[in-house]
Amino acid sequence: MIVLPSLFRFRLFLILMFSLILNKNSFSQQNKVLISAEKVVYKQIDSTLLNLHVYKPLNFQKDSIYNCIVFFHGGGWNNGSPKMFKRQSMYFASRGMIAIAAEYRIKNKHNTTPFEAVEDAKSAIRFVRENAKELNINPNMIVAGGGSAGGHLAAACGNIEGLDNPKENLKISSVPNALVLLNPVIDNGPNAFGYRRFKDRYTEISPIHNISKGAPPTIILIGTKDKIIPVSTVKNFQTNMKTVGSRCDLILYKNVGHAFFAKPPLKYFIETTLEIDLFLNSLSYITGSPTINKQYQY
Repeated sequence: MIVLPSLFRFRLFLILMFSLILNKNSFSQQNKVLISAEKVVYKQIDSTLLNLHVYKPLNFQKDSIYNCIVFFHGGGWNNGSPKMFKRQSMYFASRGMIAIAAEYRIKNKHNTTPFEAVEDAKSAIRFVRENAKELNINPNMIVAGGGSAGGHLAAACGNIEGLDNPKENLKISSVPNALVLLNPVIDNGPNAFGYRRFKDRYTEISPIHNISKGAPPTIILIGTKDKIIPVSTVKNFQTNMKTVGSRCDLILYKNVGHAFFAKPPLKYFIETTLEIDLFLNSLSYITGSPTINKQYQY
């Protein structure tokens, strides 16, 4: 029998353990569907070009029509990137939708206000609907989603009249058919987030103050320890939605804070994406069983 030196055995043990860990991590991600985005310019303001980052299903057919989800990133209307929703976009494209992550004007890059951001979000939805045929999208099955300030933009598109670009064809609706809101800024009134930037104009831009009959079916996902968006605020939004006869699902995640879905651990991305999948499935935007737990593991 060959007896290995103790130091050699220890090193061999470490190598084997590292290999097992590496293989486990590789296995946990090996089913993730990777899809590259195509850029489409949807708006030009002077020399500024705003793009849609379009993720198509792997089996995309040019003669087929797809339901669509448009994501708006967060960042307090100051910063941020469409990459925030890259994973969600790839996932819902893998589920048979055309998923879009939209750029919009932000303060740190374009020296703009949230009013311009709302205008751009509405322009994005209107562009998608107006060019639905060329984009292979069903114009009556467009979801708007977003996180934090991006959730505000999606909610504003769904609930607020006005703040459109007057040069666009306003006969084309900028109202999405459903909303997916992750810790959204939905109240811009006194004592709420963003009020100092709106002041007397807050009623023009605050989603909770503009809910009316016909508001799109909505899902809200938020942490119970969110220090920016109180749970009481989203519960009031849900109550107001139900009052006008619109569906509003509320999913609470215990003991997590703002933007939890975009931070480690991976479980929150998986769990929120699963809930969104089930919501969209219930509205017939997608069919079949969710695949998020096959694509990602934790």
